[in-house]
Amino acid sequence: MSKKISLGVAATIAIIAMAVTFSLTMVVSMQMFNTTVSSVKNKERQYNKLSEIDRFVRAGEFFTIDEDTLNDKLAAGYMNGINDKYAVYYTAKEYSEKQAVEKGTLTGIGVAVVNDSSSGYARIIRVYDHSPASEAGIQVGGFITAIGDESTRNITSTARLTSKLLGEEGTTTNITYLTPDRQEQQLSLVHSNYKTPTISTSQLTAGSCGYLRIDAFSTGTASEFKTAVDSLLQQGATCLVFDLRDNTGENLNAGLVSADYCVPSGEIAKEQDKDGNVTVLRMSDENEITVPMVCLVNGSTAGSAELFANALRKMGGATIVGTKTAGKGVVLSDVQSFSDGSAAYITTGLLLDNEDQTWNDEGLRPDIDATLSVDEQNSYYDYTIDTDPQISKAVNAAMSLAGQN
Repeated sequence: MSKKISLGVAATIAIIAMAVTFSLTMVVSMQMFNTTVSSVKNKERQYNKLSEIDRFVRAGEFFTIDEDTLNDKLAAGYMNGINDKYAVYYTAKEYSEKQAVEKGTLTGIGVAVVNDSSSGYARIIRVYDHSPASEAGIQVGGFITAIGDESTRNITSTARLTSKLLGEEGTTTNITYLTPDRQEQQLSLVHSNYKTPTISTSQLTAGSCGYLRIDAFSTGTASEFKTAVDSLLQQGATCLVFDLRDNTGENLNAGLVSADYCVPSGEIAKEQDKDGNVTVLRMSDENEITVPMVCLVNGSTAGSAELFANALRKMGGATIVGTKTAGKGVVLSDVQSFSDGSAAYITTGLLLDNEDQTWNDEGLRPDIDATLSVDEQNSYYDYTIDTDPQISKAVNAAMSLAGQN
């Protein structure tokens, strides 16, 4: 009797289990179906809207449509519409130029420029060695007022200015060059290959303070960084200033490796994905820099440059001087390249420091404020290492930490 009851109970439990499993399967299946249908409907709505616009335009548009430009603008528009301010689309030409910048070898005339706020022209802030510009005698502090027949006042994007000064080896760009003492020259420069190092150094205060300007974090920066730091220390530097102003920190790994060289063992940074999962991005070894360190930052210091400064402060005791940083504390995807040579990046996670804190949208606040006055801001690109008031504050802070003030 007992055995029969046991078998009956077992059968009942089995039936209940099957019913529950079936119900759960149906629920999950319905959710998946609803999600799929919703996705299909959204895509159908997108395609229908785009098709309607396309039919309207092609039926009556007076001007000729450049299909390649249209496709690029559509792709860029998609990336602008996904609620990810760091998502970006590059045309084939833009992506090719980005790869060249990352590798540190460009083909063009050999200058770095910015849009000058007072004149509106392209101001030359760097002339690279062994480039057409350096051989032509172009100087930092001069201006490019026209590229070909186009005034640089009409080119409001630094990226577009830079792109127009690049080109295939052997091709020519005609520019109107205004020297630092305001003498106008017409120059025809033949594009050639030149190196674009990301780090420059100097010994300040009679050699006791080492100064490193880190313009960008790119493929070769970590190697450049180690060589530069070792050289300054071997020359007798008792403290170091890392100038990270305007460094947008594009290459995350370069920032991690450079920070690793400075700080003691421990977690440097982590990534948190959209599901809340946390992954350590890099563990630092026991090697570290023991002299006092200062990081100089501003509102354009972003990404891996912020990571570098934050890691040095929290793990290496560095002092941050300057103004609040940009607040770009995210991890971008690996590049997704497309069949026509174009490419895109999207945000895949949030950057966390060794204390599980994020600076995303908040930025890093300096330990010592070095805000520029209006007049100083207007003279920002006129300053040299010796006359720059923010560098002066950073060096004074470093010297004080080294007990030399």
